[in-house]
Amino acid sequence: MTIMQTQPFTVADYLLTRLKQLNVTEIFQIPGDYVKHFTQALEYFDGVNAIGAINELDAAYAADAYGRTRGLGAVSLQYGVSTFSALNAIAGAYVEFSPVVVISACPGADARQMTKMYDVLYHHSTGNMAADQQVYEHVTVGAITLSTSVGAAEKIDNLLIAAITHKRPVYIACYKEVWGEPCPRPSNIPLEPIIAKSDPLALENALATAWTQILAAKNPLIFAGVELLRFGLSDLLQRIIDASGILYTTTTEGKTVLDEKGDKFIGTYSDAASIKSVQELVTAADCFLTFGTIMTDDYLVFIGSKYPDMVLATTQQIRSGYFIYENVTMKDFMEALLLKFKADKKYPLNTLAPPPPVYPEPWRSNSDPIWSEQPDVITYNRFFQHSMKFLQDNNMLKDIVITLGVSSSLYVATNAYGLYQNSFIGSAAWQCIGFETGAASGAQLGSGKRAWTIAGDGGFMMVCQSLSTLARNKLNAVIFVISNGVYAIEQVYVDMTSFEPGPENKFDAFDILPKWDYLALAKAFGANGYSVNTITQLNAVLDKIKNTTGKPTLVEVVIPQKDLPGQMKRLGLE
Repeated sequence: MTIMQTQPFTVADYLLTRLKQLNVTEIFQIPGDYVKHFTQALEYFDGVNAIGAINELDAAYAADAYGRTRGLGAVSLQYGVSTFSALNAIAGAYVEFSPVVVISACPGADARQMTKMYDVLYHHSTGNMAADQQVYEHVTVGAITLSTSVGAAEKIDNLLIAAITHKRPVYIACYKEVWGEPCPRPSNIPLEPIIAKSDPLALENALATAWTQILAAKNPLIFAGVELLRFGLSDLLQRIIDASGILYTTTTEGKTVLDEKGDKFIGTYSDAASIKSVQELVTAADCFLTFGTIMTDDYLVFIGSKYPDMVLATTQQIRSGYFIYENVTMKDFMEALLLKFKADKKYPLNTLAPPPPVYPEPWRSNSDPIWSEQPDVITYNRFFQHSMKFLQDNNMLKDIVITLGVSSSLYVATNAYGLYQNSFIGSAAWQCIGFETGAASGAQLGSGKRAWTIAGDGGFMMVCQSLSTLARNKLNAVIFVISNGVYAIEQVYVDMTSFEPGPENKFDAFDILPKWDYLALAKAFGANGYSVNTITQLNAVLDKIKNTTGKPTLVEVVIPQKDLPGQMKRLGLE
């Protein structure tokens, strides 16, 4: 007679169960011997799939994008060599409020005893076995290393609560053996974020000061940022817009905090890269209701001229003009403002946003004029002119999620109108070259929409292996590589005269990229591959890839090296 033994419920099972309850159904992973007990549990865990990534940046960028679209992401990494490689991506997630659980393991109790006895340096270790946690403490809202299964359940819960409360990454490692140790099962009730409440008197004072500033304004404007999206406050923003009638814009990072529909959206404000009507309305505004924005140095001109006109509400602070208020939450402040707008007979205002630019604007007027006599040449703006029209004409905007790193394309893309909520994912604050390609798999798996990625060729070269991850997982994402052979965005800020005609105006050697055979690379990775040199070819390929399924598509979009979009020229002149 054979006695069947059931497998114990382990610490790894506990974390996986909690993640599943929080709607994390995919975990991006890099294998490793220290973390084997977790990865083995993941392989057989029902309802959470392991997504094998090609390298650490690929895995962590994907987990970041998954967190932005799903509400929480997770990545499993090997100790030391993997966690350190992924650090850049997790730092970006921290800056841009994307909740990611970084899962790892480290040398166990036996290895630590060997180190004490014989001074052994274990592989992947700096010699300081706590180094991983210490490093990650700077880019997370919680970092722990479990040396035993005793108390593991409570510590895991507290860490996950921190991630979903603050919408930022957390780090959890175990001694090598602990992931496989027995652990009690969690309750069937999913974890919930901690809801902070405001100090009533502080809220009253903040509201009074802000309301005085709002009532004195003749041209108020709402400036919305990405925190609203991350913290589930987009509907509250919409109610404020409806009750006040005030027009709104967004930061680049906050683009698509709402569907870009209706008559109150003036367009995205990206400083000098913005279209003319957006710049004019921002310049004319005398009070900014600034909700959930990450104010980066992309907005130094705005901050320098409009600081005293701002009513600022973020998760970090509440400010009205020069007055800062402690212990007031953004949600409470916005809800109090909403009641004020509903009670005041002056509102809602009857203002209407200027109509969106009529195609082929805003792209045509921003395209580099030196190509005006060559209408079939692809430029940055012509690429967006034709690809955005294709998406609109084929009713595809509702079915895609656009991913962008920092490149000239990011700033050109901000001019788009008509996008759907949470369909624009860009590294606009951390500004990481290469983010867009690594993010594609996470954005598609997290949102259930097709990733539509626009990459600079320099950025793509950094993480081109991510194309293999897409192919391996049969994702039909599209990666457009804007191929001009240079780090154009870097050259703009180094010496913009390089874009002027003539052989005497050369790019700096450090901004010149190697020539790649993108069609051969696509074939090697198992993707469809196309290369387009003209608008005619671009439109033909767009039609071909419309219904592609089962594998990704790589499209090399060849543009002139010296193409300088108007958006970037204006930014470079600031």
